[in-house]
Amino acid sequence: MGDLTNSDFYTKNQRSDSNHASGFGCSLMELRTLMELRGTEAVVKIQEDYGGVEGMCQRLKTSPTEGLTGDATDLDKRKEVFGQNLIPPKKPKTFLQLVWEALQDVTLIILEIAAMISLGLSFYQPPGEGSESCGTATAGAEDEGEAEAGWIEGAAILLSVVCVVLVTAFNDWSKEKQFRGLQSRIEQEQKFQVVRGGQVIQLPVADIVVGDIAQIKYGDLLPADGVLIQGNDLKIDESSLTGESDHVRKAADKDPMLLSGTHVMEGSGRMVVMAVGVNSQTGIIFTLLGAGGEEEEKKEKKVKKQDGAAAMEMQPLKSAEGGETDEKEKKKANVSKKEKSVLQGKLTKLAVQIGKAGLVMSAITVIILVLYFAIDNFVLQKRPWLPECTPVYIQYFVKFFIIGVTVLVVAVPEGLPLAVTISLAYSVKKMMKDNNLVRHLDACETMGNATAICSDKTGTLTTNRMTAVQCFVGDFHYKTIPEPSSIPAKTLETLVNAISLNSAYTTKILPADKEGGLPKQVGNKTECGLLGLVLDLKRDYQTVRNQIPEEKLYKVYTFNSSRKSMSTVIKLPDGNFRMYSKGASEIILKKCALILNEVGETRVFRPRDRDEMVKKIIEPMACDGLRTICVAYRDFSGDPEPNWEDENNILTDLTAICVVGIEDPVRPEVPDAILKCQRAGITVRMVTGDNINTARAIAIKCGIIQPGEDFLCIDGKEFNRRIRNEKGEVEQERIDKVWPKLRVLARSSPTDKHTLVKGIIDSTLVEQRQVVAVTGDGTNDGPALKKADVGFAMGIAGTDVAKEASDIILTDDNFSSIVKAVMWGRNVYDSISKFLQFQLTVNVVAVIVAFTGACITQDSPLKAVQMLWVNLIMDTFASLALATEPPTESLLRRKPYGRNKPLISSTMTKNILGHGVYQLTIIFTLLFAGEQIFDIDSGRHAPLHSPPSEHYTIIFNTFVMMQLFNEINARKIHGERNVFEGIFRNPIFCSIVLGTFAIQIVIIQFGGKPFSCSPLDLEKWMWCVFLGLGELVWGQVISTIPNSKLRFLKGAGRLTQKHEMTAEEEMNEDQEEIDYTERELRRGQILWFRGLNRIQTQIEVVNTFKSGTSVQGALRRQSSTTSQNQDVTNVSSPSHMSLCNALSSPTSTAAASSGQC
Repeated sequence: MGDLTNSDFYTKNQRSDSNHASGFGCSLMELRTLMELRGTEAVVKIQEDYGGVEGMCQRLKTSPTEGLTGDATDLDKRKEVFGQNLIPPKKPKTFLQLVWEALQDVTLIILEIAAMISLGLSFYQPPGEGSESCGTATAGAEDEGEAEAGWIEGAAILLSVVCVVLVTAFNDWSKEKQFRGLQSRIEQEQKFQVVRGGQVIQLPVADIVVGDIAQIKYGDLLPADGVLIQGNDLKIDESSLTGESDHVRKAADKDPMLLSGTHVMEGSGRMVVMAVGVNSQTGIIFTLLGAGGEEEEKKEKKVKKQDGAAAMEMQPLKSAEGGETDEKEKKKANVSKKEKSVLQGKLTKLAVQIGKAGLVMSAITVIILVLYFAIDNFVLQKRPWLPECTPVYIQYFVKFFIIGVTVLVVAVPEGLPLAVTISLAYSVKKMMKDNNLVRHLDACETMGNATAICSDKTGTLTTNRMTAVQCFVGDFHYKTIPEPSSIPAKTLETLVNAISLNSAYTTKILPADKEGGLPKQVGNKTECGLLGLVLDLKRDYQTVRNQIPEEKLYKVYTFNSSRKSMSTVIKLPDGNFRMYSKGASEIILKKCALILNEVGETRVFRPRDRDEMVKKIIEPMACDGLRTICVAYRDFSGDPEPNWEDENNILTDLTAICVVGIEDPVRPEVPDAILKCQRAGITVRMVTGDNINTARAIAIKCGIIQPGEDFLCIDGKEFNRRIRNEKGEVEQERIDKVWPKLRVLARSSPTDKHTLVKGIIDSTLVEQRQVVAVTGDGTNDGPALKKADVGFAMGIAGTDVAKEASDIILTDDNFSSIVKAVMWGRNVYDSISKFLQFQLTVNVVAVIVAFTGACITQDSPLKAVQMLWVNLIMDTFASLALATEPPTESLLRRKPYGRNKPLISSTMTKNILGHGVYQLTIIFTLLFAGEQIFDIDSGRHAPLHSPPSEHYTIIFNTFVMMQLFNEINARKIHGERNVFEGIFRNPIFCSIVLGTFAIQIVIIQFGGKPFSCSPLDLEKWMWCVFLGLGELVWGQVISTIPNSKLRFLKGAGRLTQKHEMTAEEEMNEDQEEIDYTERELRRGQILWFRGLNRIQTQIEVVNTFKSGTSVQGALRRQSSTTSQNQDVTNVSSPSHMSLCNALSSPTSTAAASSGQC
C-alpha cells in the first residue's frame, strides 16, 4: 500500500518535471542529482553550472539575505513544482482489516468451529430419531417442539463472537486514530527558523519549500536538503544517513551539502533549501522502503506459517509509518525499550500462566464429561453403539466440547490487554493536559516506578529567564546594574560591541506579547541575559549588529561542551583583527593576561590577581546562586594573519572587560514538586554545567539538599577522579560509592551525565534495580536521555536532537510536570491491578463453577453464551470502568513498587480468594438447594434441548449481580474501607455499572432461548440483588482480616520465579548489545517514523498476551537481569524513617534503619 502512494506522489512530481520547472531556472531532477554530490565535486558543479550559490539563488528566484517574499501563489507554485516537505504516511488499516486480525484469536477460532458443528448437527435429523435404543440421548428432546430450537445455541455463540470481534477491532481502530493524532501533534511541534521577506520566522517543518533560506544552529535536526550559503564552524552528524560516526565539517567553499535528517552538532549558518519531502535524501530512502515493503511482508508470512498458531498471536499490527521493511531491525530497535516496561513483562507472564491453567482445566472437563457419558451409556446400561444414533452421540460430544471451550474462554483474561491499552491511552490523553507529550507509551507506566530523577538546572528547575543582576567592571563590584555614566566610555563601548557581536544573531530580546508582560527572550537564554545588560546600560545591540552583519564576521568559534566559551573575530577597518570572547568566568579568566581598570586602560592580570578575584567576586556571586560570565577581547595584527585553526594560541592572552552575574530564578512551584518526589521515595539529583557554588545555592533553594544532611555536591573533575581507576577506566564499584549520596553534580560534561545515569541503572548496590528518569534540553544530553529508563526533553528550550532521544516531551519545560507524570504512571499500575483483582475473581469462580458443575451434573450451570456475556462483555466494560480512574495525590505518598514486586499483592490475593469463597458458596448453595429454597423445578440433569429453567436463570443472575457489586469493591486495592470514595469523580464507572445492570435485566426478562434464560418475578430479582449486595458487606469483613494472619499469601502472588530466566536471558543480553548499535545507526530518522515504530511494539505486546498462550512472548520480554530485586530507594531524611521501616520487608529492615530504604 505504502509503495503505491509513494510512487503516485513520485510520478506526479516527474510529470511536472517535463515543462522545465515552470519558470524556475532548474528542474526537480537537476536538484535531486545535484544533492547526491559531496565535497569539492559539489562545489565545482555549483560553480560551473549555476555560477555559485548566488547564481543558484537567482535561478530559484530567492535572495540569500532576504529569503522568499512569502507570497502565497509563489509558495503554492513551489509546492506544485518541487513537492511538499512531507513524506506521505502509509494508509492506516481499514476497519475490516482490524476485524480480520481480531478474528485470528485462537480461542475465538475454536469457539467458531464448535458453534458451526453445533449448528450443522441441529439441522440434521437422524433417521433413528424415535427409537429408544439411543438411550438418554433422545429423552425429553421433543419437549414442546424444542428440538427445532437446537440451532439457537450455536447461533448465539457466533453472535457473541461477532460482538467480541467488533469491540476488539473498534478499540484497535480508535487506538490507532489516537496514535495518529499524537504523531501529528509531535510533527506540528517541530518548527524551524526560516528567513522570509527579510524577517526571521518560525515555520512548521511541513511548510518549508524549495528556495527558502533556513537558519541553522547547534542542536537542529535538518528538515530538508540544502546548500550552505554561509556557515560558522559548522559540524554535522551524518550518521543517520551514512553511518559515519565522525562529525563532518561543512563550509561554503569545501563541502556545502546539507542533508535532511542529519544533526547540527556545532556552529551555525544559513542554507538555501534545494530538495524537500520525497525528493530529499531521506525521502528517497523512505520511498525505497515503501517499495520494498510488499516483498518483506510475503517473506514474513512464510516464516509465520511455519511458526504455527502461537506465532499467529504475535503478529505486530503494522502501523502507519514509512515502509514495512527492516521489520527485524525495528524489532531489534525496540527490544531495549520493551525490556523496560515492568508492567508488560509481568502481565505477559501472568496471562501465559493463566492460559495454561485454563487449558488444563478445560481439557480435564471435556475428558470427564465424555468418559462419564460413555461409561453411563455403554458400560452401565450396556447399550450397543447404533449407526443411526451416531449423530445424536456426536451432538452430545459437541455439547461437551463447547462446555470445555467455555471453561477455556472464561479462564483466559482477554480483558487484560484491553485494560492495559485503555489505561495507557487514557493516561496519555490526559497527560497532554498536564503538559506531558508522551512519545513512547510504555514510558508513561515506567515513570510510576521511577526511583531517581537526574534533572537539569537551567529551564527545568529555574525559569530560564536570564537577567544580569551584578557585575564587576572597571575594578569595581556593582551589586546592581550601574548607570552608564559610572563606567569609562571606552570600556562601555568595548563591552557593548563584545556582547552584541559575539552572540548568535538569532538571539534577540523582543517586546512583550502582553501589555505589562516581561520582554520576550528568543534564542540562547544566557546570551539574552547579556543583551539585557546592554539594554540596561541604555545602549542598543541592534545598531551594532547592523553595522557588522553576520556575513561580515571573519571567524566564529561557536560554543560547545568542550570549549565552554564562544569567540568571534572581526576585521577592523585598518586591516587588523579583534576577537571577542565570552564564557564561564573561571575558564575565560585563566586565559586572561590583562584587565581593563577604572579608567578603561589595560593593566596586568596575574594568577595571584585571578585567585583574589575568584575569592572576592566570583565565589560570592556564585553563592547568591548567580551564573558568572566573563567577557574579554584580544587584538591581533593583520600582517601576518594569525593561524585561526591553532585555537590554543588564539584563545590566550585575553584582556578581561568585565564579569557579569546572571540570575535565573527558581520556578516558584519547584520546591513543592521536589518535596512531593522525596515523599514518594524518588531521589532528585541535579546535574548541571554551572559552577559548584551556583549549583549548591540553587539546590538549597529547590530543597534538593537540606542543611545538615549527609550528601555530596561535587563537580565533574572530582566525580571523574572518584569513579575512575589509575588507567582512567570507569569502575562500577567506585560509582557505587558515590551515587547514593550524590545530590549535585556541577560543571558536568555530557559524558559525565551519561556515566552517572548508566552507573545508577547498572548498580547492584541496592536490592532492586533503580529506575532512572533524566531531563535534558541540549544536543549533548542525547546519550543520557537515551540511556535513561525515561527521558524527558524540554518542549520549548529543547533541541530537536534531545526531543528525538526522549520518551516524553515536557511542553512547558517545568519540573512539576514530571511529578504529574509519576502520578499518572502509578495510576496506570494501580488501574491494572484493580482490573486484575476483579477479573481474576470472575475467572476463578466461573472456572470452578463450570468445572465442578460439569463433572457433577454433566452440564455447566452457566451456559456458553452466558459465560461469553459475563467474560467478554463485562470484562470489556470493567476494563473501561476501572482503567479510567483519575489519579489522586495519595499515589505520591508511597514508595515505588519496583521490578520484582509481584503484580498481585498479598492484599489483592486475599480479596480474590475471599470474594471467590463467598461467590462459590452462594452459587453451589443455589445449584444444589436452589429448587427447595425458591420452590421451583430443578434445572439439573436437563436433557439436550430442554427449555431454559428458572433455577439456572437465578444462578446466572445472582452470579452477574455479585460481579457488579464486586466491581465496586475492586476500586480499592490497598485494603481501604471506603470503596465508594471518589466514585462520582469517575462518570465512566458509574454509567458502566448502571448500563451493565440495565442490559442484565433485558437479558433475563427477554433473553429467552439464546441466553438460556427464563423470566423472573420481582421477588426472585430482589433475592438476586440482595445476594449481590452481600459482596459489599463481605468486602468489609475481608478487609478486617490482617494480612499478617495469612502467611500463605506471601508467595501466592509471586509469579516471577527466578529460575525461569536462564539461557533465554543470556540470549537477550547479547541481543541487546547488537540492538544498541542498530539503534544508533538509525537514530536520525524523522520524529514521526520513530514514534510509530514504538506504537508497533505496543500493539505487538498487546497481541501477544491476547492469546494468553504464547510462551515465546513472555520469554522475549522477561526483564533482562535477575538482580533487579526488591524496591529500595535512598531517602535520607529522618522524617521518613518510620514510614520506611513500616514498608520494608523483614529482610530490608537493617538497610532501613541505616537511613536508606
